Amino acid sequence: MGGCFSKPKPVEVKIEVVIPEKERSKEEMSPNGKASPLIYKVNGTARHYHLEEHPIASNPYHNPKDVVEASVCHVKDLENGQMREVDLGCGKALLIKESGEFHAVGHKCPHYGAPLVKGVLSKGRVRCPWHGACFNISTGDIEDFPGLDSLPRFQVKIEKEKVYIRASKQTLQTQRRTKMMAKCISLSNYNLSSTNVLIIGAGAAGLVCAETLRQEGFSDRIVMCTMDRHLPYDRPKLSKSMDSHPEQIALRPKEFFCTYDIEVLTEMQVAAVDVKSKIAVFKDGFKMEYNKLLIATGSTPKTLSCKGKEMENVFNIRTPEDANRVVKLATSKNVVIVGASFLGMEVAAYLAERAHSVSLVELEHVPFKKFFGERVGRAVMKMFENNRVKFYMQTEVSELREQEGKLKEVVLKSGKVLRADVCVVGIATFGFTPGAVPATGFLKQSGINIDSKGFIVVNKMMQTNIPGVFAAGDAVTFPLALRNNKKVNVPHWQMAHMHGRIAALNMLAHGTEISTVPYLWTAMFGKSIRYAGHGEGFDDVVIQGDLDELKFVAFYTKSDEVVAVASMNYDPIVSKVAEVLAAGRTIRKRDVELFVRHGKTGDMSWLTGKGT
Repeated sequence: MGGCFSKPKPVEVKIEVVIPEKERSKEEMSPNGKASPLIYKVNGTARHYHLEEHPIASNPYHNPKDVVEASVCHVKDLENGQMREVDLGCGKALLIKESGEFHAVGHKCPHYGAPLVKGVLSKGRVRCPWHGACFNISTGDIEDFPGLDSLPRFQVKIEKEKVYIRASKQTLQTQRRTKMMAKCISLSNYNLSSTNVLIIGAGAAGLVCAETLRQEGFSDRIVMCTMDRHLPYDRPKLSKSMDSHPEQIALRPKEFFCTYDIEVLTEMQVAAVDVKSKIAVFKDGFKMEYNKLLIATGSTPKTLSCKGKEMENVFNIRTPEDANRVVKLATSKNVVIVGASFLGMEVAAYLAERAHSVSLVELEHVPFKKFFGERVGRAVMKMFENNRVKFYMQTEVSELREQEGKLKEVVLKSGKVLRADVCVVGIATFGFTPGAVPATGFLKQSGINIDSKGFIVVNKMMQTNIPGVFAAGDAVTFPLALRNNKKVNVPHWQMAHMHGRIAALNMLAHGTEISTVPYLWTAMFGKSIRYAGHGEGFDDVVIQGDLDELKFVAFYTKSDEVVAVASMNYDPIVSKVAEVLAAGRTIRKRDVELFVRHGKTGDMSWLTGKGT
């Protein structure tokens, strides 16, 4: 095809790749090409930094041999609100028409490579059909998460009624763009025990906070500290791709942190925080002063309380080494998983083809009941049973028995005894159901507001009750606009990214409030369930499709309002609903009931915003 779509008397569009930021001068930091002085205080001393302005070269292509041109399509081939992948022979671009204007960006989501042409276009942004990340169609910038990189942006021009795409071959192949970032000035002059920004925790929230600060031109010292031995990595893959090595799931390579002067202290645990003196005290006695603090410590998984819980071959999967060791020990052996949580179910699915047997113990009578509802839970349970996973429901573990120091049997309170060479503890962590404990014990005497369950309480700007102290990720409760600003805990990957960004912007006094729709996914046996919204307290589930065939969409309602949606093999319905909710529109139960009653031919104006 070569990207050509012939029609009589074609008008041609010329698409020119905009120079990737990394190819511009390293001093040019601002996304809009402008630089403004920055003032921050370190230990009470005002310091002024600016970003030097450099004109963008008129010819962004340093190597003409790296440039490709190809015919695309007639202008009228695309209606407003339509997207099309165009093939340039050495790569593809996503061509978009909205409000009479053409835009072109990378065609793959930088997160996991989803085809964005199958996503959702709405009011100047495209949302990924798989995991909900959003990108501005004019700039390519990432606006909602998960993921760290933006899309490459191609300049669209209409000249003499002809259509062309002109792009860098390299950019077409990489399909991602890292935003321009500042670097730390005079790093060598710093006292090792003093930093402007200290980030406790090196997960998604901490990393996005650090990157956002640099993207916004912040050029003072940033220190991240983590109890982990690794640089930030893609934690959801610990249960979805258990044999991945740390370097395979790293969110950024080591060189990235060096290039942008983001210091990471590994295997360092903060034992206390003195908010009056602005000092963090580490477990080994080391002390570090800070000006601004982000607490993003996540949660600690629940452990078993029965006899034998400390024996060898009993795991809470917290690190790549844990996951790797479980896979190695479970191969051709008997595995017992305690808890039908996302982690527990994903581990069961991953090990089903590798282990001799996989047994799953759960207190509820249906997995995922409190999150997805009983009908969806039963459909998922049937899928697992068809893949040789045995369930033991409505019971708990009473004892772990050993032989020669190693796990041999798991005894249930029902009296059943299960053979077990490996036990994985994955007690439910469903966000609005009991699960992991927030890792905030070190803050008890700090004066930072902690609720009765141990969560850090923050406002819409991720600020705690202490000036200059912010918190993000699994350890916080925050006002969710989607649920009338109810304080909620949403321990999901996408939300941690957004928390980190909002915290960073408000460290810089932007006054930005969080406004996002929770979005999560789980992957089992090559199938994914996608979910958007916050379904806590749902009182009914309206289902369209076939649960037995695992092709369905489920709408979770509370009174007359849809509060969440889940789907399997029904893309991009969840991303469509997420966009409706993100726009502040309400979806009524009666609307989805009519949609279900009439199938795909029913009225879908509630998804387009054209209805009442």
